[in-house]
Amino acid sequence: MPHLEGQRIARAEARRPDLRWPLPPDLVQVLTGATVTALRRRSKYLLADLDRGGTLLLHLGMSGRMLVEGASQGGFHRDPSILPRHDHVVLMTEAGTTITFNDARRFGMVDLIRDGATHPLLARLGPEPFDPAFSAGYLRAVFAGRRVPVKQALLDQKIVAGLGNIYVSEALHRAGIDPRRAAGRIGAPRIAALVGHVRDVLADAIAAGGSSLRDHRQATGELGYFQHSFRVYDREGAPCPTPGCPAAIRRIVQSGRSSFFCPQCQR
Repeated sequence: MPHLEGQRIARAEARRPDLRWPLPPDLVQVLTGATVTALRRRSKYLLADLDRGGTLLLHLGMSGRMLVEGASQGGFHRDPSILPRHDHVVLMTEAGTTITFNDARRFGMVDLIRDGATHPLLARLGPEPFDPAFSAGYLRAVFAGRRVPVKQALLDQKIVAGLGNIYVSEALHRAGIDPRRAAGRIGAPRIAALVGHVRDVLADAIAAGGSSLRDHRQATGELGYFQHSFRVYDREGAPCPTPGCPAAIRRIVQSGRSSFFCPQCQR
């Protein structure tokens, strides 16, 4: 939401009382007339700091998206497949830009963090993948003695914040680690390599604009393209991309989520 930073919100609308959880009853009152002083991200949450104190907190859920519209945005035209009935929170800036939170499935959330408070959803998050604190030493320490599968451990937001199912699957394939392997049974050299592969996968995905499988689009309406570079995710039965590997990609279910991996390359 870079078009919101430094802008004054001339008008705010909440078009329904709830999404995944109820919206704050004073959301419109707090946002109307406020200036967004800074935009931040923590894990999968978007944060907009307000000049009058407090912070707007958003999570896109499974199908949520932020739409940017207005003459100042280079004539951006809204995709007609994005239905207005799913526009739930709308912010109009004094500069003439409209920022819309559109969420067809309503698994996203919008909340306010009061000045000086810590939101419960942010209180126990682990370090970000690009944070120096997410190091080989840190990961060895938190993995030590854990019998939980490494895939599940990496999706635990208390261990590392912001990793999703797709990128964990891709990083584990690059690192040659079976998603079923116990986190505490991975040696130090392989953990060090895994940290690097996690960062590389995320950097590649960011450069490609993310992964558009069903609902994801960028704020401009454009698709992401990282799905064209998937090595294993959503490629069940396809040949393993590792040169010389004769195996095919397998799919299993772990904690209710699909895991894709090569049974030969990943051990």
